[in-house]
Amino acid sequence: MTKNTNFNRAGKLTALLFLITIFLTPCVIINAGERGVLMEFGEVQNQVLEEGIHLIIPVYNSVKKLSVRVQKQQIATEASSKDLQNVFTDIALNWHIIPQEVNVIFQEIGDELVVVDRIINPAIEEVLKAVMAKYTAEEIITKRQEVKDKVDNALAARLATYHVAVDDISLVHVRFSEQFGEAVEAKQIAEQEAKRAEFIALKATKEAEAKVNLAKGEAEAHRLLRDGLTPEILQRQAIEKWNGKLPLIVSNETPKLLNISELLKFYKN
Repeated sequence: MTKNTNFNRAGKLTALLFLITIFLTPCVIINAGERGVLMEFGEVQNQVLEEGIHLIIPVYNSVKKLSVRVQKQQIATEASSKDLQNVFTDIALNWHIIPQEVNVIFQEIGDELVVVDRIINPAIEEVLKAVMAKYTAEEIITKRQEVKDKVDNALAARLATYHVAVDDISLVHVRFSEQFGEAVEAKQIAEQEAKRAEFIALKATKEAEAKVNLAKGEAEAHRLLRDGLTPEILQRQAIEKWNGKLPLIVSNETPKLLNISELLKFYKN
């Protein structure tokens, strides 16, 4: 009984000492969506601390936590199109630090705020100016998806060299100067008027063609009718028209009746 009691006491003491050791040993907790940059006397190490609890040596070690979650950066920029129109664009960029490279980005650049200020904002402005310069103002409107893809690809390639990944980019608003807007509106009105005039002219042409075709058809019908009226047909039509009475010709001379040949000639006329 005494042995068991002593064993239990020894076990409890060991557990207590273990817990005291854990609590007294300095450690760092890396939360979800973070990575830790481990340093020894301020020198950045190659090891990147993952999420969880990590034991460190006081004074000798220090840890800088960086977020690797997707972050949003919105910026308003101004650029010039290929035809020298001012283009005002609001861009929303979703980005994150590449997790396995947090130690490098912290060593070369700094934390998230420094990355945004020194890397992301200047990169957005420069890429946007380069892409917009390849398109006219009209193309920027009509080929918006193509412009967006060009900006996306160029920005992704540029930021990758700084250990930043691009998740998505949106051209939230694309605007031009007031003068350009008025010019576009005037052009659209002129094009609509031109299309209306073209339609009216085409309609008049079609109507004229229809009248000509109708006249040609009537003339052709008369020609065919005329060509088909042979003497025999005319004679038959005259007979069909005769009501059985001989026409009486009245002149200064004595009235006389027409003979058959004169009768046919009369009805032909």
